[in-house]
Amino acid sequence: MTKTGAAIAALALLAGCRQTAGDIGNETNATAARLVDPGIPTDKWVGRWRGVEGLTLVIEKDAKRGAGHYLLVQRYTLDDKGVFAGHAVGDTIQFTRPDGDQVLRETNGMATGLKYLATKKVCLTVKSGEGYCRD
Repeated sequence: MTKTGAAIAALALLAGCRQTAGDIGNETNATAARLVDPGIPTDKWVGRWRGVEGLTLVIEKDAKRGAGHYLLVQRYTLDDKGVFAGHAVGDTIQFTRPDGDQVLRETNGMATGLKYLATKKVCLTVKSGEGYCRD
């Protein structure tokens, strides 16, 4: 094949390619969407949550354990912090810390029992007096 023939063949191949950069981005977004199981309501909780007086909760997916499993990185008292394995049970995440078995559930700020969070709308509560909010 001559150089001209090879160039024509390459152009013919490229002409048949209809995928654009935008298409590739859309495929990436679709793939990412498939990674979130729509049947696991607690997946929307992944991310950082703030409590009072510097208390924090970060929820990460636990890829090693699979769908519905999480790592909870917490500062849950002024003196206590840790990383705890949790798993989805319905619309809650259950986990165990040194102070016992715990259940994390979606609430509003009033349900946290904390005056500072009372006006917040999107919160997670472990028990009265321990809550974390996003807004």
